[in-house]
Amino acid sequence: MSADAGSRAVAAYLGLAIGDALGATVEFMTPREIAAQFKVHTEILGGGWLRLKPGQVTDDTTMALALGESILAAGRVDARATALAFDAWMRARPVDIGSTVRRGLLAFRKTSDPKMPRSEHDAGNGAAMRVLPAALATLGHTEEEVRLACRAQAHVTHHNPLSDAATETLALMVQDAMLGADKLALLHQRAHPLARQHPEFTFRAMKQRQNPSGYIVETMQAVFQALFDTDTFEECLIDVVNRGGDADTTGAIAGMVAGAVYGLTAIPPRWLEALDPAIKQACETQARALVGANSFVRF
Repeated sequence: MSADAGSRAVAAYLGLAIGDALGATVEFMTPREIAAQFKVHTEILGGGWLRLKPGQVTDDTTMALALGESILAAGRVDARATALAFDAWMRARPVDIGSTVRRGLLAFRKTSDPKMPRSEHDAGNGAAMRVLPAALATLGHTEEEVRLACRAQAHVTHHNPLSDAATETLALMVQDAMLGADKLALLHQRAHPLARQHPEFTFRAMKQRQNPSGYIVETMQAVFQALFDTDTFEECLIDVVNRGGDADTTGAIAGMVAGAVYGLTAIPPRWLEALDPAIKQACETQARALVGANSFVRF
């Protein structure tokens, strides 16, 4: 694997954590409320409804790290290993947990089945926000293997065709960017095909300053608008989190894709310095380990 791909893997993981920490401050706020309090929210400050410390992250980052640990331990993206890792994560009392995630993990405790039944009601963004480790571990694998890996971790809590399509698209976008694809290629080869397959994801005709909920369609529309209508990592994240709503997750998802697109040197040093040092180290270490492990990950 090239040194540049490894560097972009680290940038994607740090981008996820930075977007999470930046967006958590304004989660569940409206754009009007954000503007009244901050004018434009640009700094990692902590606070928000979770009363976080500056640089602290939420479930978006910590679930990704739990998934990554399970992949490295199992040598594959394994549904049961993933469920056990997520269950241990929940038992450790994370700062936040989504209702669909909680329901899926409680079902796993009762049934030992690491796959939730398909449900039209589980089209949240929880599987997409944590998919990065699966993308890194399957770099160089066939597209079908990547999609299978995404579903293995997703269906522990979210078994829904819209969630699956978005989660797989994000993983493939990250991989494409790590291998040198630019934003235009991601737009035409990944974003537009997703919208053709599932017209719900059409994003160009949507209101630009929408207030995205945890519904995966609104999440992806906000992320795509921010990614494709800005020119830097910093502009992308500022754009998406100032929409408010589920801002920690839109920030995390935009951050992981933009990190892979723009690379480490594009991440503002002030954001890296503001990020919790332990989280920063964990993201860097795990990114390198997962990219290094993709040669032995099997299905």
